Amino acid sequence: MPRPFWLVRPRADGGCDYVSFLPGPGTPSAATPCDATIEMREGCHLPPQMPLLKRRLWLPLAEAEAQRLRLQEEGGYRRSDPLF
Repeated sequence: MPRPFWLVRPRADGGCDYVSFLPGPGTPSAATPCDATIEMREGCHLPPQMPLLKRRLWLPLAEAEAQRLRLQEEGGYRRSDPLF
């Protein structure tokens, strides 16, 4: 997951919850070294308002992959194009 990856879950109020996975500082984008760091951002968005960032974590690549799978399987998130 060295490239940006977005997950989105719609909400009843017309907005959505989102989780983005972005390469952390110093992570090469072409390779996937074992010590790569991924920045995970969780938030919500209700247009036309500004997106709200709820949580921001830096995780090892393996843990970020596990979080992504859990969110897709248990959290109802689906892959999406970047929201903003």
